[in-house]
Amino acid sequence: MKQVNLLLMSAAMTLASCGGTKDAGQQQDAATLIQRSDIKIEGKRMTPEALWAMGRIGSVAVSPDEKQIAYTVSYYSVPQNKSNSEVFVMNADGSDNTQITHDAWQEGQPTWFKDGKKLAFLCNESGSSQVWEMNPDGSGRKQLTQYEGDIEGFSFSPDGKKLLFIAQVKTVKSTADKHPDLPKATGIIVTDLMYKHWDEWVTTAPHPFVADFDGNAISNVTDILEGEPYESPMKPWGGIEQLAWSPSSDKVAYTCRKKTGLAYAISTNSDIYIYDLASKETKNITEENKGYDTNPTYSPDGKSIAWLSMERDGYEADQNRLMVMNLETGEKTFVSKDFDSNVDSYCWSADCKRIYFTGVWHGESQVYQIDLANGNKITPLTEGMYDYASVALLGDKLIAQRHSMSMGDEIYSIDLTGDHTVTQLTFENKHIYDQLTMGKVEERWMKTTDGKQMLTWVIYPPQFDPNKKYPTLLFCEGGPQSPVSQFWSYRWNFQIMAANDYIIVAPNRRGLPGFGLEWNEAVSGDYGGQCMKDYFTAIDEVAKEPYVNKDRLGCVGASFGGFSVYWLAGHHDKRFKAFIAHDGIFNMEMQYLETEEMWFANWDMGGAYWEKQNATAQRTFANSPHKFVDKWDTPILCIHGEKDYRILANQGMAAFNAAVLRGVPAELLIYPDENHWVLKPQNGVLWQRTFFEWLDMWLKK
Repeated sequence: MKQVNLLLMSAAMTLASCGGTKDAGQQQDAATLIQRSDIKIEGKRMTPEALWAMGRIGSVAVSPDEKQIAYTVSYYSVPQNKSNSEVFVMNADGSDNTQITHDAWQEGQPTWFKDGKKLAFLCNESGSSQVWEMNPDGSGRKQLTQYEGDIEGFSFSPDGKKLLFIAQVKTVKSTADKHPDLPKATGIIVTDLMYKHWDEWVTTAPHPFVADFDGNAISNVTDILEGEPYESPMKPWGGIEQLAWSPSSDKVAYTCRKKTGLAYAISTNSDIYIYDLASKETKNITEENKGYDTNPTYSPDGKSIAWLSMERDGYEADQNRLMVMNLETGEKTFVSKDFDSNVDSYCWSADCKRIYFTGVWHGESQVYQIDLANGNKITPLTEGMYDYASVALLGDKLIAQRHSMSMGDEIYSIDLTGDHTVTQLTFENKHIYDQLTMGKVEERWMKTTDGKQMLTWVIYPPQFDPNKKYPTLLFCEGGPQSPVSQFWSYRWNFQIMAANDYIIVAPNRRGLPGFGLEWNEAVSGDYGGQCMKDYFTAIDEVAKEPYVNKDRLGCVGASFGGFSVYWLAGHHDKRFKAFIAHDGIFNMEMQYLETEEMWFANWDMGGAYWEKQNATAQRTFANSPHKFVDKWDTPILCIHGEKDYRILANQGMAAFNAAVLRGVPAELLIYPDENHWVLKPQNGVLWQRTFFEWLDMWLKK
């Protein structure tokens, strides 16, 4: 249930295919091709249409000669209800920025190869996702792979002679396989757990394949996991970052949880395996660790390998540690030990003496340096009210993506010498930001009911007047262990809430990373406890301000934030005048049995509700929101997606039904075709319009 980093979220939102082939006459003409928007905005206020008009920067690749950067931008069309992704190339200093593709074929993952003279990329021009190449100016397009299925990610070996790629393999027999005389039967026969995951019925698993590459085509394709029903990379978020070539091109490190069914559903125990291409032998290098091991990367000299690691099995929000193994001695070192938070992304220095990483601390995700030659000393390289989302090495600089509550992702360089100057390289949405006035974002620390200090972000309307009184929203974060950092969202966007003349209160309540392990772990097994008191602290403290209309308070949130809304609806003592819950847990007993990743339910709920002697589990289920519906007295909007298999849509429908039966004003926005998020443009605009119509009805009239 924990949210993934925003870079992965952004990638997931670009999956809508433009589909088809040129031969089928489906190539879009200039009039319908989805490209950068020239939207004109009136009133300097953020709108849903302005959000969806913004280009969204995706993957970034640095050329081997360190002179150029390739990256993708996805554009969305509300009228066409789909997206398109294009490739750009610019000089390392941001100059000569050029869009090199102009078509509807959803280009992605640009990768420099052939000594930097060519760009490889994924494209569905031939009707399926394959690897193509082109010159850095966009000319000379040529298809390199003719694989039978879709290629979902790829990486060329350092010597350029092999291709590592990801493709799905069938792991579950269909009804038609068992009953060939019933080809139109739609029933799914289930015999074990993990039959559904995130938003799909599980019938396939991604596998890593290695093929010979002669510069023009692939041959001798080998499935590294041939005959095994396991995932590598792991669903639902894993990509090519979970696989890595050795510098000598003779080995592949891959991430895999070699479990299926019930064993998979209750365990986070994945490992890093090293596959030898010559001997075809596989070695598990993390067998002793029982939690997540993911995202391996070899050092440039091939002497070490790094990866991200969580220690405890079943705890998906455990501290994400950066580990380094000496491949000659086998010695393993927890190199980020002095950073009391999570490592999110990382890269090696060219001389292998340092590792650069991003991690959240006190509501901001910054870039840090680990000096491996100096006792793993950790030094921050950036500062400010920003989130850095990724890092890549470019000579004496780092290339990173950065966003904040006031601006979406752009690409920046960070000087590794001197004072670590940060320079903005892309200005993808400047023409839109120039038409907007953003609200002030303020950092506040406040004392909680148990005497701790809590960081709370307060976001003000763009033309804030302290002499006026404003309706105010308490934002409840999901996860439950996802940071309320300087994130930018195209749905839960604080600036659009502020533009609608709301003050937003966004606390880093108990259970969020960036404030030490004790704070991060305090939510598990205590859903209705201190974290809820922290919410009351945040809204009560800000409501003391003369410009806050304490009779016009609202409460909104999604996922665990949706649970929080449902729980607060039964405990708020008439603080709030309106609630909005998106994809929230309403009945925890049903959630325990309905969700797919049982490790989450077991860890965070403390066990099963039938474990009568389990005090933690009994406390959890006693605090299920559905048990306090008799105290509901405030209008509530429930939103849910029917393809959400993490928190099933019946949770939202049950909450809505309960409110109606109680005589509480309620509304239900249900999406038959959305999952735990809202990915389609028109659905996204509908979400925003419904959100503000509901709040305005109860907080402004």
